Amino acid sequence: MTRAELIQEIKTKRSFLCVGLDTDVAKIPEFLLDYEDPVFEFNKRIVEATADLCVAYKPNIAFYEYRGAEGWKSLQKTWSILPDNCFTIADAKRGDIGNTATMYARAFFDEGQGGLGFDSITVAPYMGEDSVKPFLKFEGKWAIVLALTSNEGSADFQNTIDQNGLSLYERVITRTNQWGSEESLMYVVGATRGEAFKKIRKHAPNHFLLVPGVGAQGGSLDDVCRYGMNGDCGLLVNATRSIIYASSGRDFAEKAREEALALQKQMESELVKANVI
Repeated sequence: MTRAELIQEIKTKRSFLCVGLDTDVAKIPEFLLDYEDPVFEFNKRIVEATADLCVAYKPNIAFYEYRGAEGWKSLQKTWSILPDNCFTIADAKRGDIGNTATMYARAFFDEGQGGLGFDSITVAPYMGEDSVKPFLKFEGKWAIVLALTSNEGSADFQNTIDQNGLSLYERVITRTNQWGSEESLMYVVGATRGEAFKKIRKHAPNHFLLVPGVGAQGGSLDDVCRYGMNGDCGLLVNATRSIIYASSGRDFAEKAREEALALQKQMESELVKANVI
């Protein structure tokens, strides 16, 4: 999916919601355990219930990898049913270099080889240019670079200031901007970071930002939009637990839809307020 296509989907669906598929077999409704692939059945029903309300899906790869070959099969089947009009994100946070990074990219981008063809992958830039550029060599694919995350330990490194007064996350953005463009690079910015979005927009005014932390983690959608939205929206706001685990009963998909719809309505209001739609 191109940047222009993503923007059009945001305007059409009046939403910039990304639904996380961090599916834990220990948390899904018990009745699904009778199915041959409970994780896929859960994901399938979540997707069917929310596809018209969101513009992106983001499976967290760890929740599939830990189950070995069966988990990978669940991931492949899940990817195969994600709608063509939704941006797909492999939340893998890969961070290696050279040929290894290329192989990671092929694993998630090369459908003919590995059975997956995600639009994008999350990437850790700690090892520098060699850890990001290999993902940018795949035409039409995106690297989503970790910039300012919402976890408590992010302060250990991301907020350190250099001699020029720039924090590490600002340096990550300014440096990676030289390797790609707003057509191939996005940044992860945690929703709990509030006014930090103003600094980030100084360095990346037109890039899309993938924003986790709204919902169960307590991030404010209002703050994210106030400080982070640009003229094209420029945001993919992810919600996971508040949607997919809205109910542990047989009505889990219906409750997931209710939560997604509530967020979509808030997002529609923000898009109107910002004159995006």
